Amino acid sequence: MLPASIQITGEMLSAAEVQDICESLKEDGVRLLSVRGCQLSDRDFGRVCRSVAESRSLAQLNLNLGVVSSIGRTRHLADALKTNRSLQTLFLHGSPLLDAGLVTLNPALSTHPSLVCLDLGDCMLGDEALGLICGMLPPDGAKSGLRELTLSANPGISSKGWARLSIAVAHSSQLRVLNLDYNPLGDQIAGMLAVAVASSRTLEVLDLEGTGLTNQSAQVFLDMVENYPTSLRVLVLAENDISPELQQQICDLLSEGEDDDDREALPLVPDPASITAFQQIRDKYHPIRDKYHPIRDKYQLPAWLPHSNSSTQAVLLTSGLGESLLAETEM
Repeated sequence: MLPASIQITGEMLSAAEVQDICESLKEDGVRLLSVRGCQLSDRDFGRVCRSVAESRSLAQLNLNLGVVSSIGRTRHLADALKTNRSLQTLFLHGSPLLDAGLVTLNPALSTHPSLVCLDLGDCMLGDEALGLICGMLPPDGAKSGLRELTLSANPGISSKGWARLSIAVAHSSQLRVLNLDYNPLGDQIAGMLAVAVASSRTLEVLDLEGTGLTNQSAQVFLDMVENYPTSLRVLVLAENDISPELQQQICDLLSEGEDDDDREALPLVPDPASITAFQQIRDKYHPIRDKYHPIRDKYQLPAWLPHSNSSTQAVLLTSGLGESLLAETEM
């Protein structure tokens, strides 16, 4: 029997339910476990973590919305990750980890052999935590690292911390998706990120929604996509003070790059595991991000899959497209 998914949202988990979850994990019967916003005792959380440690099938673990609510639970999770070898995607969005929590998790996260997608949005992180996260983005020639990183809504990170991240992104040999939405970055940090994007050979998706940008940032990104080769395919600039004219210019240039790549590409058999750039935009508004739907979980989500090498490029600059995609997920 193929591994299944267990998805429970916003409920009080009984001891019997926790026992069922643990047995399924130990029997390698679960590929996706999501207990977003659920309440369970510290003892039961420890039981789940021990079962996660034993599982050889679990690929995606969603503990969003405060499930990891104490340093004690953070230690249980760290112990589980040190033993587990199958997990590819870990969601901790909305967990009050603080820097101390990342210090506890870092040895397990940085050495996990399979982890490629990490969501630490709204985790009350600061510069110390960000320094550790940069270590999960090793430079070219080093060990493998994260391919997708979410750091949304962590306003405690300073400009110095974001500058350090920009340097790590510029030299990362793996990172393809970076979500920094709803952080007070401003134009100065956006300029650093533009340099990082221009240097990166892998970054395909950059989310800067609601980060306090103006036309100054948009002009920098425009110059970048106009004058330098880039792997960037999706740029999210919604909810910023950027003129429609600059938005359209960036969009047109990314579209031109798409057309050029299409002409150069040889016909290949499609990769069944590929995910398009537009699907990644949909994921941004998916309940798994807990950005718009903190207490709902309608869909079974696949484990993280690597992006294809397809050349689709797009820029999301206004909230209108986001709203339409959000509406689609609600159907």
